[in-house]
Amino acid sequence: MTVKAEKIAGIIQKEVSEIIQFQLKDPKIGFITITDVTVTNDLSIAKIYVSFLGQKPREEAGMKGLNRSKGFIRSELAKRLKMRKVPELHFFIDDALERGNRIEEIIHKIHNQ
Repeated sequence: MTVKAEKIAGIIQKEVSEIIQFQLKDPKIGFITITDVTVTNDLSIAKIYVSFLGQKPREEAGMKGLNRSKGFIRSELAKRLKMRKVPELHFFIDDALERGNRIEEIIHKIHNQ
């Protein structure tokens, strides 16, 4: 990723987080954390990685709510950014924490044997 794309990804992460926290009224989304944002080099697509507080059904409901609100979030983002074209938003569940816990558990089992 280029330096410009990295800067824009950081700005998008901050702004989308604020939009979700203060302007989005969907109760199904619940407590959400934006863990990472990556932007393509041509700045046309932003991949937003999120994690939810709670169990799997809460995660699924939150993702449905985010995908329903994608247009609103993008339009609010367009108002805040000084860009000609705002990237298309794609939301993904960040499962890095789960993978890390699983790896740690495996290492712990190996160590105890």
